[in-house]
Amino acid sequence: MDWMAQVDAYCERTDAGYWSEPVNAVTNASFLVAAAVMWRRTGGLALGRALCVVLAVIGVGSFLFHTHATLWAAMADVLPILGFILLYLFAAHRDFWGLGPWPALGLTALFLPYAAGTGWLFGQLGFLGSSAGYAPVALLILVHAGLLARRAPATARGLALGGGLLVVSLTFRTLDEPLCAVLPLGTHFLWHVLNAVMLGWMIEVYRRHMGATH
Repeated sequence: MDWMAQVDAYCERTDAGYWSEPVNAVTNASFLVAAAVMWRRTGGLALGRALCVVLAVIGVGSFLFHTHATLWAAMADVLPILGFILLYLFAAHRDFWGLGPWPALGLTALFLPYAAGTGWLFGQLGFLGSSAGYAPVALLILVHAGLLARRAPATARGLALGGGLLVVSLTFRTLDEPLCAVLPLGTHFLWHVLNAVMLGWMIEVYRRHMGATH
C-alpha cells in the first residue's frame, strides 16, 4: 500500500496543494477549543480528562488529513475518532450501566463487529456514501439513550441530544459532494464544527452523570 498516495475526497480540495482545503483545515481548531473547554470542566475526572485529550488529537489528525491528504494522514484522521468512540463506550458501560471493568471492556470490544455489520447495512442505502461508517455510532447513542430513559433520565436526554447533533453533522458531511456544483466550498467544514460541539457535549453528559451519582 502506498501510504503517500493522494486522497481527493472533499469538495473544497481542487489540487494536491497543502492548503487546498483551507476552511476544512482551519475548522479543526473547533476540536481543540472543545477539548480545552471540557478539560477545565472535567478536573478530577480521570476518564473525562482522557476523553478531552483524545478529542484534541482528533483535531490534529483531521488537520493533517485536510492538509496532506494522503493515506497515512487519513489513518491519522480516523484512528483517534475510533479511540474516542471506544473510550466513551467503556465509560458508558462502566459508569452509566454500573458494569465492572472487564464486562465493560468486553461489551466495548463488541463495537467493532457491530460497526462492521451495521456500517455495511447503512452502506447499502447508497446516498450516505462514506458517512455510512459513522451512522452506526449515531444509532448506538440513541439506543443507549432509549434504554437509559428510566435508569438515568437526565443522562438519557443528554445522549439523545448528542445523537441528534451527530445526525445533523452527518447530514452536512454527506451533502459535501452532492452539493459541490452549487457550493464550491462544500459543507464538510460544518461536520467539523458540529462534531466538535457534539463530542464536547458527550463529555459534558458524562461529567454531569458522574457528578450526579458520586
